[in-house]
Amino acid sequence: MRLPLKLAAAAAVLAASMPIAAEAHRAWLLPSATVLSGKDVWVTVDAAVSNDLFFFEHQPLRLNGLQVAAPDGSAATAENQATGRYRSTFDVKLAQPGTYKLAVVNAGLFAAWKENGQNKRWRGTPERLAAEVPKDAQDLRVTQFNSRIEVFVTSGKPTETTLKPTGQGLELAPVTHPNDLVVGSEARFVFLMDGQPAPDLKVTIIRGGIRYRDKLEETTVTTGADGGFAVTWKEPGMYWIEAATRGGKPSMAGATERRASYNTTVEVLP
Repeated sequence: MRLPLKLAAAAAVLAASMPIAAEAHRAWLLPSATVLSGKDVWVTVDAAVSNDLFFFEHQPLRLNGLQVAAPDGSAATAENQATGRYRSTFDVKLAQPGTYKLAVVNAGLFAAWKENGQNKRWRGTPERLAAEVPKDAQDLRVTQFNSRIEVFVTSGKPTETTLKPTGQGLELAPVTHPNDLVVGSEARFVFLMDGQPAPDLKVTIIRGGIRYRDKLEETTVTTGADGGFAVTWKEPGMYWIEAATRGGKPSMAGATERRASYNTTVEVLP
């Protein structure tokens, strides 16, 4: 049975904020290319939630919360936005030379409780919580969620401005530029939670194309005390990097617990 659009969108956000099993649905952005050159440069991005990475077979990723940052840090426009049965798409003109950050960012509260023996769920902002969710509800749990799904795309020479974290939720702070990844080389990254190092965080790395091989070939690493981890790329292709965390002090009024998630797609060249 197909979920109503609002419920499906909420389910996708919550799924992205939890640790993901091998067979679970994965949310992702996939750019048509990550390194480009020329005078009239465009990138097309697919956005979906699926079992098999980069294959359209479950539902589209809604583009609510879509943000595009140009190399100078200004906001750029995502053009030709569309959502179909299995995927969403949008185009970005890379009018400036340098590195763009394209991200779908969501934050808010999710409440779950029981009412007359039935499970109830709600998603919204702290301002709406008091008016729409009973304070004395049975088994009430209010969770703050922060989710970020992003990719980096470079026209010409890579730049650093868009790599700077916002300090909100779980984020990747690249040490190695994400558009300068090649087979055989080590890349280093740091995970931050609200701008602070996120140690002991489980990071999942999967190369695309799992539909066409027998094994998932999942790599799992754990961040160090500084939130950092390293990867040495063995094969070219598009890779999905994901991490999620539970716990920490909620920053939104009314929340009793917190979850945060992050994933990105990077391209490794031969």
